[in-house]
Amino acid sequence: MAKDTLRVSGVTYTTADSGYFEKRTLKRAAGIWGLWGLAVGAVISGNFSGWNFGIDAAGFGGMLIAFAVLVVMYYGLIFSIGEMASAMPHTGGAYSFGRAALGPWGGFVTGLAESIEYVATTAVIVYFSASYADSITSELLGFSLPAWAWWLILYALFVALNTAGANVSFKFAIIVSIISIAIILFFSAMALFSGQFVWNSLFDIAPDAGQTAFLPHGVMPILFALPFAMWFFLGIEELPLAAEESHNPVRDIPRAGLWARGTLIITGLLVLFLNTGVIGAEAMGVSEEPLLDGFRAIVGDQVAAVLALFALIGLFASLQGIMFAYGRNMYSLSRAGYYPRFLSLTGKRSTPWVALAAGALIGFAALVVVDFAGGADGVAGAIVLNIAVWGAVLAYFMQMVSFIVLRRKFPNAKRPYRSPWGLFGAYAAAAIAAVTFVGFLLNETFQPAIIAIIIVYVIGLLIFGLYGRHRLILSPEEEYAVSGGLHGDPQREGYGGDVEEQILALDGVDGPQTPAGGPGAATAPPETERRRDRDAEE
Repeated sequence: MAKDTLRVSGVTYTTADSGYFEKRTLKRAAGIWGLWGLAVGAVISGNFSGWNFGIDAAGFGGMLIAFAVLVVMYYGLIFSIGEMASAMPHTGGAYSFGRAALGPWGGFVTGLAESIEYVATTAVIVYFSASYADSITSELLGFSLPAWAWWLILYALFVALNTAGANVSFKFAIIVSIISIAIILFFSAMALFSGQFVWNSLFDIAPDAGQTAFLPHGVMPILFALPFAMWFFLGIEELPLAAEESHNPVRDIPRAGLWARGTLIITGLLVLFLNTGVIGAEAMGVSEEPLLDGFRAIVGDQVAAVLALFALIGLFASLQGIMFAYGRNMYSLSRAGYYPRFLSLTGKRSTPWVALAAGALIGFAALVVVDFAGGADGVAGAIVLNIAVWGAVLAYFMQMVSFIVLRRKFPNAKRPYRSPWGLFGAYAAAAIAAVTFVGFLLNETFQPAIIAIIIVYVIGLLIFGLYGRHRLILSPEEEYAVSGGLHGDPQREGYGGDVEEQILALDGVDGPQTPAGGPGAATAPPETERRRDRDAEE
């Protein structure tokens, strides 16, 4: 069977087989509250575990400064991606933005960074959830399981939940987000009214010679605290990945991002001050169960174990939300052919069950390998956390570069929502992401994470350069990028068909064109070449 192909920007696109997109359908199920729940739920576990290692690095004062810096970064980031998501309501999210602005290689680099971020973040949450769960069963029921058994159980349960349907996922996200916020508010009230919160405990780390109690290790370690402070917000940027499952992505994604960001700033400050003030900065900096340790300090071990059952809900909220994110990220990249195409199959419930299962297998394997390498030191959580944050920082930087490029490349393109911070927000977020990246390079403890990601990128880029870039599919994200905006909303305008024919008709185009979307909507790609491929197996 003959297929149309298109060569542009050093890659080759092939028209999809009949029924290709029908086997890869998503279903609209989310309103603004569902999106808010998804964003808050994806992040909220960062209030329960992980963030506190930044206090060990920089002290309470350094962590507070890092928190403030990241508030600025995430405002600029969320405003910017809200604008891009309203213009490109595709499931691809960061990959889609990078592809439109920076070409196929830029799209792949950005998409792979987000894959690393979300798969590793899910693994971190599984790691900490297993720790919480085992503490609960040990103290209340008298039995314990090996860490790997908990990891396997948690991955299996949440892959099943996420494959049950988008409607189930969004409802679950709303419920567990509300419960998680209630738990943090309950803990905050207990900390304040029990008398256990002590202001001086925020500064009980003995300062190094010549330093202060506020910054016990000096100014430089603030850089090292930034990756851990990100844990209060990391994951909120997943909202664009729900674009094809949102009833009104153009309106609701920017609004949900704004409300979720405000919610997370409040919960983050409560935990940063009150949890630290209850158990002390020195103990907080090394705790693997900081909120549970806070409950223990207030009510004792037995009652704390009961309360930890509720605290575990916060971890489950993020486990569901971030798993949703890596599923959609891998789905969109595989639908376009950057990853193996079978990963984008959705099944009867219109959920990317293959991508969800594949990400779980990768995350489980990473935990096992890293934990085995760490041995009794138990460094699996910290190393995989660093991998997650490194992937996030790279994805953030690439998205902000994409925002700046798209503003200049397509100044008149349709933007239903515009960032109130404009180019300033993108530059600020990009600069802070770059500084955080430098912090990674300067901190020797982060080197295993950096080495692991470099290996992943070398392998990924080689496979894409030698094989994948010649076998891409004109998915919605790719059609938008190749046509410069001709194909804006795939579920409203349809997949392939007339739009695809118009793109394939761009034979030898050189210079800007006016697409069907109207003047100023976009520009067509340079130097396209159409040919007929008679190989039935291609």
